[in-house]
Amino acid sequence: MEQIEKSNVHAEKGLLEKIKLCLFKEPQPSPTDRKKFDYDFAISTSFHGVHNIVRNRSKIRKVIWLVVVLGSVSLLVWQIRSRLANYFTWPTTTSVEVQYVEKIEFPAVTFCNLNRFQTDPVAKFDVVFFLRNIVSEVLQLQKISANSIGSKNAIDFLTSNQNFSTMEFVKKNGFYLNNSTLLECDFFGMRCGPKDFAHVFTEYGNCFTFNHGENIQAMKKVSVSGRGLSLLFDVNQEEFTDDPALGFVDAGIIFVIHSPKKVPQLDGLGLSSPVGTHARVTIRQVKTVNQEYPWGECNPNIKLQNFESYSTSDCLKECKARHVKKQCGCLPLLLPDHIEVEGLCTMGTHNSSCPVACEETEYPAAISYSTFPSQKALKYLSQKLNQSQKYIRENLVSIEINYSDLNYMITQQQKAVSVSELLADIGGQLGLFCGASMITVIEIIEYIFTNLYWICILFLLKIPKMTQWTPQPQNQLGNKEGIQEC
Repeated sequence: MEQIEKSNVHAEKGLLEKIKLCLFKEPQPSPTDRKKFDYDFAISTSFHGVHNIVRNRSKIRKVIWLVVVLGSVSLLVWQIRSRLANYFTWPTTTSVEVQYVEKIEFPAVTFCNLNRFQTDPVAKFDVVFFLRNIVSEVLQLQKISANSIGSKNAIDFLTSNQNFSTMEFVKKNGFYLNNSTLLECDFFGMRCGPKDFAHVFTEYGNCFTFNHGENIQAMKKVSVSGRGLSLLFDVNQEEFTDDPALGFVDAGIIFVIHSPKKVPQLDGLGLSSPVGTHARVTIRQVKTVNQEYPWGECNPNIKLQNFESYSTSDCLKECKARHVKKQCGCLPLLLPDHIEVEGLCTMGTHNSSCPVACEETEYPAAISYSTFPSQKALKYLSQKLNQSQKYIRENLVSIEINYSDLNYMITQQQKAVSVSELLADIGGQLGLFCGASMITVIEIIEYIFTNLYWICILFLLKIPKMTQWTPQPQNQLGNKEGIQEC
């Protein structure tokens, strides 16, 4: 044990000796030299006011200049602290800019029939809706009564259709788009047809998108305002009739205008055009750029598995689908509502399940209606389509979508204070209160480190003197006294 303690002492002494040798390479300044160094720094520094404290012989003037310098330093510290506190609140500003262009990209438009399914399969679909309600209740961990209404029909349906697919049922028996349901299609003076539409599934069943994002050739641009997409639909109420008891009481077309890269969201954003009307829709393009956290709420690192570009609505769909798959091992076409009620998928802030998108394009629309067709046009269409005037009034829908102007608006969230602006602000405060610059700061740092260097040397010189006298342990003293007494 004694050998180990001695080796530790020798190691400590060896380390101290090495530090001493490193520090003592240069001659040590005397107290007079240190005072002269302080005086030279005070009269030569670019920090204004310090030399007036040292050079003035009048004590009153020295006190006055000391108060001025300390007051200026106090104001400087207060200003820098307020600037840093403001910067770390991550302030932002919003700029709005209107860009005028010769050609502007036409958005995607998704159309759905308010009557989603054909008349014949409606009875079967009632059972499907009941099954959907059962799934929702199971996911909410609620007990289902075996004698509940429709339970017997559901069991019979499942027994006879064990491989039933809701998606296939909707695709086969839902609304379809062909020359009998799309009577006219005109885009900027050019004829279009069902082949220019892509099939998509939505909460309205089968829907069809014009200018779909997957088709690069379909990314159409408009060069004249006031003209765009003109369509004439036949909703064919006799063939497509949903059960009013389930809430389907309207007849017409519902559509949503969105970015070609974005999946349509009709719930809450869809525009309805009833039968017997001509809907004129004027749109404009608005691009929004949001800052990432902490300045804004977007998160550019989030990538979606099933969608090429990020949007809050698409992210919510994936989030809800994950919760449903986790609980029941399947992905229903219609998602249960309890996910929203319980807040399992949140949106908006950076730490939510689905924060706002960093960049998004929206198409605000203004819509107006007129009766379609007029009395004279009614007779003309009746002869042309070989249908009765009553049928035309109750089934035809005319929709026209165009730009109001060839411009788009950019709403951009920007950092209110950048790092360079913060440094410029701090530099301005240094110059205003103390006449200082970055060179001055370096001078002060050099002065402080030099004094610390000398303090370290003095401390190391005192260590050997402090360690020369070490009090002896009490047990040793006790033994000595015991020997003398003997």
